[in-house]
Amino acid sequence: MGIEQSKIEYFPNSAEAIFDTAAECSGAMGNVGFPEGFRVMFAGNIGAAQDFKTILSAAELLKEHRNIHWMIVGDGRMFPWVREQVQIRELEETVHLLGRHPLASMPAFYARADVMLVILKKEPVFAKTIPGKVQSCLACSRPIIAALDGEGARLVEEAGAGLTCPAEDPESLAKAVLKVSSMTADDRKKMGLQGRVYYENNFESHMLLDRLDGWLSELAGRK
Repeated sequence: MGIEQSKIEYFPNSAEAIFDTAAECSGAMGNVGFPEGFRVMFAGNIGAAQDFKTILSAAELLKEHRNIHWMIVGDGRMFPWVREQVQIRELEETVHLLGRHPLASMPAFYARADVMLVILKKEPVFAKTIPGKVQSCLACSRPIIAALDGEGARLVEEAGAGLTCPAEDPESLAKAVLKVSSMTADDRKKMGLQGRVYYENNFESHMLLDRLDGWLSELAGRK
């Protein structure tokens, strides 16, 4: 927009404070209702932007890998279509629709996941944004598969918090899931912890508010 860079400061979104307690909540739910095996979790709005066509196509490619389970937590206008497609594609054994749950229970759901999935369709505007789900995954130390283009994918790579693949590419998403599932639990834990460190350095809410307070104090001092 022609504004001098020196006049711009970057103030990103943080995550809900509840996600800071994800590690403490890890035993809150147990494994009731969760299948045994490797769990890929999507949690959030089930809408057109989240590209469930790619998710279901990737699940179909991995259909014979019965130990890989896709856990879908949330609701949205595409939910009836997703439910129908799960039946049409005969994915009932590996794709699990868990429905909507309150925000307070999300840390416990996250803690039951082996990897979190963040995904958006291939659109120029999405490539310029960071989905808010990225911050919550980083905050609760979960490794991430980012099926994204642009800034969101760059951030996950920079943080060392997981793997990335292009948007709207089921084959690449399936390969990323297979790769993460073949890692040791310690390797996945390392990615999650690296993500948490990145979150604390870049997105932690108290740090951001202190930074904003400093900027405002500096401006007030100039006056």
